[in-house]
Amino acid sequence: MFDNIEMMRMARAMGQNAAQRQTLVARNVANADTPGYKAQDLEPFEEGYRRTGFATMRTTDPRHMATPEWSPAAMRAFSKTSGTSPNGNSVSLEDEMVKAAELKRDHDLSLGIYRSALNLMRTSIGRR
Repeated sequence: MFDNIEMMRMARAMGQNAAQRQTLVARNVANADTPGYKAQDLEPFEEGYRRTGFATMRTTDPRHMATPEWSPAAMRAFSKTSGTSPNGNSVSLEDEMVKAAELKRDHDLSLGIYRSALNLMRTSIGRR
């Protein structure tokens, strides 16, 4: 039911992006001392959204707005190769901790959007 509501899909995609990035941050921290390990990350949700843009219009009226398509499957991990240590490891614990704080904020934002959308739906059906 909620899959057809664009705001709900966007909030879910934001949460999935934050969760997948948090997994990579945790993996990077766990391998901070592993020789030759390359730190990995996903692109932030905002960049993926801007890159994806809007989908083609699938409506019957040309005045309708196009619907953006967010797909967590389109996210690709990339390795960071700059700033390697003498053993070939590219993990910076400071950078990873900053990313973890940003991801907490992104996850909280997605939950806030989801909660706000649910409140709007409850209000619209008179169950506030």
